[in-house]
Order: sequence, then structure tokens, then C-alpha cells
Amino acid sequence: MSPFQEFITKVQDAILTPIITLLALGAFVLFVWGVVLFIASSDDEEKRRTGQQHMMWGIIGLVIIFGANAIVSLLKATVGG
Repeated sequence: MSPFQEFITKVQDAILTPIITLLALGAFVLFVWGVVLFIASSDDEEKRRTGQQHMMWGIIGLVIIFGANAIVSLLKATVGG
């Protein structure tokens, strides 16, 4: 393995993987919070709308995060890491 490939692997393991994990956890928590708001506020239309927005943004965040992770993995596999 070349020094560049070793560097990329170390950066991914030390920096990117923990950041992606934290962001995915945050998006999941946002989604769950939206579900809780949506269910708990069945009588208040504004809070239900807020819960729906939280769920939507949580799902969008998860799709973006896992898509970015897939792109990094694809680049790593293409480079030969």
C-alpha cells in the first residue's frame, strides 16, 4: 500500500468515520424526536406539522450522510484502498 493510500485510510478511520457516525446519530435522533412530536401532539396541528418537518429532515439527513459514506467508500475502492 502506498503512503498516500495509508494516509487516506488513516484519515477515514480517525476523522471521517466518527464524524459520519455522529451526524447519522443526530439525524436519527431528529427523526425520532419528530415521531414523538407527531404522536404526542395529535390535537395541535402546528406541532404535528413541526413533527412532520423533523421527520422529513431526519430522513433527508440520513440519506445524505449514507450517500456521502457510499461515495467515500467508492472512491476508496477505486483508488485501491
